[in-house]
Amino acid sequence: MVKLIENQVTSYKEFQMIRITEDVRKAVEESGIKNGLVAVITKHTTTGIMVNEALPCVEKDIELLLERMVPADYPYVHTHMLPTYGTCSGNAPGHLKSMLAGNSCMFPVIGGEMVTGGEQNIYFVEFDGLQIRKYLIEIIGE
Repeated sequence: MVKLIENQVTSYKEFQMIRITEDVRKAVEESGIKNGLVAVITKHTTTGIMVNEALPCVEKDIELLLERMVPADYPYVHTHMLPTYGTCSGNAPGHLKSMLAGNSCMFPVIGGEMVTGGEQNIYFVEFDGLQIRKYLIEIIGE
């Protein structure tokens, strides 16, 4: 059996780590699937899916590391007119941070529950903020 759920989040900052762990747990529990896998996948190229400990200091360290690795003021090539969009691009850092963060995660489902480590939380991470975004939760199993 396969269940696919599309969820939505709204970001309010250019960089924002939004905890979605409980939404994923609820989707797994309501799916009726007892044993299998759950995958969480972002639908956007300037967002990411991360797994980490849900502490504000860790969240800030992640943000600062990504800023050092992908500075906003670097002369990126992806800052030119995009005829297909009819606008200028200015979100090269968001694309690169998304690549570093990854766009999905996967956890086992056992006994109808998502199995995580004690402090593991799932984040939807915004890198090009103030947007309404979507992600998928796919539960596969029996």
